[in-house]
Amino acid sequence: MVTTKRIREKYNETQHKIVHYLQSGMTSGKHYFKSKYIAKDLGLSPKEVGTNMAILAEICKDLDIIRWSYSNSTTWMVTTRAI
Repeated sequence: MVTTKRIREKYNETQHKIVHYLQSGMTSGKHYFKSKYIAKDLGLSPKEVGTNMAILAEICKDLDIIRWSYSNSTTWMVTTRAI
């Protein structure tokens, strides 16, 4: 698992919140996340979440983040990246 210090050095505050949220959700067995629910839980706008999720999909080395579908809100599939 990624250390909090490493996450903070790598991502801005919003991205840090999102990565932590995704990792916590994956610990609970989730692998699909909707932008609108992430936004609601973290106090962000859905657009802010979508923008940062797209950035994280490109730069996050610890998670595979894939835009999965769009129905009322973008759904993202998140898995742990194999080392």
